[in-house]
Amino acid sequence: MGLLQPESGLVFWMLLSFVIVFILLAKYGFPVILRAIDSRKEYIDASLEAAREAERKLENIRSDGRKLLDEAEQRQREILREASETREQIIREARRKAESEGQRIIAAAQEQASAERDAILQDARHQVAVLAVAVSEKMLRQKLADETSQTLLAERLLDEVEQTEKQ
Repeated sequence: MGLLQPESGLVFWMLLSFVIVFILLAKYGFPVILRAIDSRKEYIDASLEAAREAERKLENIRSDGRKLLDEAEQRQREILREASETREQIIREARRKAESEGQRIIAAAQEQASAERDAILQDARHQVAVLAVAVSEKMLRQKLADETSQTLLAERLLDEVEQTEKQ
């Protein structure tokens, strides 16, 4: 017989050896292979679940990071606002103090000017009084008999007073 037409004995023995190998493989080989495949499947499923969990954690971390960044930006805006308010308050306080200090200095200068004016007026009154006493004393000393000589004397004394004031 040829190659394409096997004999029945050969087919029987080949079929018998195939059934024996198949039974041995089914009893001992396939369970090991199936366990390995199941183990690999469980490992892949566990890895996928771990990857999903890691992705969820990463998303949570990103979310927390965004929240922290938003909080930091909010705090920064708040700090800048508080700093601006503090700066404005300090400027207002400095202006108020400068204004009150200026008013105090002006008031002190006015008081000093008033005191100096009063002192000058007091001194002028004193000098006028002294001059009036001196004029009266000179008039009384001369004991002038007539009114024209008294007038001439008074005019001469007033001229002297004017010249001493000009000097």
